[in-house]
Amino acid sequence: MKDVTQDTILVHAGRDPRNNHGIVNPPVYHCSTVLFPTLDALEDSDRNTLEGVHYGRMGTPTTFAFEEAAAALEGGYRAVNTGSGLAAIAIALSAFTKAGDHVLITDSAYGPTRRFARETLAPYGVEVEFFDPCVGAGISALLRPNTSVVFLESPGSLTFEIQDVPAIAEAAKAVGATVMMDNTWATPLFFRPFDQGVDISIHAATKYMVGHADAMLGVVTCKDAATWTEVKKTATRFGACAGPDDLYLGLRGLRTLAVRLRQHQDSALALADWLAARPEVKRILHPARPDFPGHALWKRDFTGSSGLFSIIIDQVPRAALAAMLDGMELFGMGYSWGGFESLILPTRPAAVRSATRWTEPGQVLRLHAGLEHPDDLIRDLDAGFRRMAAAL
Repeated sequence: MKDVTQDTILVHAGRDPRNNHGIVNPPVYHCSTVLFPTLDALEDSDRNTLEGVHYGRMGTPTTFAFEEAAAALEGGYRAVNTGSGLAAIAIALSAFTKAGDHVLITDSAYGPTRRFARETLAPYGVEVEFFDPCVGAGISALLRPNTSVVFLESPGSLTFEIQDVPAIAEAAKAVGATVMMDNTWATPLFFRPFDQGVDISIHAATKYMVGHADAMLGVVTCKDAATWTEVKKTATRFGACAGPDDLYLGLRGLRTLAVRLRQHQDSALALADWLAARPEVKRILHPARPDFPGHALWKRDFTGSSGLFSIIIDQVPRAALAAMLDGMELFGMGYSWGGFESLILPTRPAAVRSATRWTEPGQVLRLHAGLEHPDDLIRDLDAGFRRMAAAL
């Protein structure tokens, strides 16, 4: 589809009613075995197992529909599905690293990304180095001839640092490194990685793409054929694939991503404004707010913000924090985000840093603004603060 907006791409990509009896949604193929009518057909399929329907694990029409839609939305060449966001990260990193390589990963990355790099890549001979997410073009000083991957996540998990992606990508290309980015927070609607020099865009599709907290799904979108081939080969070797029902739920979620994400954005900003006036709140960590240190970069490179942000409140005894969180009626405590439900989670950024230090005093709470009315969410938070104060 040419000359249409992303909103329209979301509705139409990855479906072909004319080849499915006029049915609007692609059918769900539950498949392991694929039968071939002749020996010639079997041998033809064996010559290129990366294309077409060869075996259930390698892809079915359901798989291809989701991947086609994700790639169209991202503006990439093609995509590869995985069973979770972490699987997408692991597959992408594994595809472009080998023993003796050096890898740079932002110090603000998703915790499981850090663990995979340190506990899986490093023991196999890959040197893993974490870097200050605010380094920008200064990353040149860290790059080496054997740097194979620079891994970005902007904004960063928990503390939401915005990275200067174009500057980092330009420096990385000078040594031939592949630039990967976890783009889950912004989605392709609010940040376009391939326009900013990124080679591989990764999503925990479990979150905003699925959008309903009912499926595990990841996707890796690649800028060109060579990159896609390496990722696809690696996924095939790992036996990585999502189940057909989760793929269908991902495709269904994409249809409403634009309208959902705008509501998440508006609610999060409303909550942030209200929280900024609370005496208990020391700082709001939200890139779209003018008082956030990385706001200028966010405004330059992003076209919107999602529903996830953090706040720093005064440090209080655990009993007082529990009084606040345990009694929440609308905000649940859970480790995901991106669904219709609002979430709140106490976090410890200082415990997951190595290249930088998190020294700000206070308790960090990560919030996800769901699709409830923001007035109701504000009342829930207000009651929580009152419970916390009563417990002091």
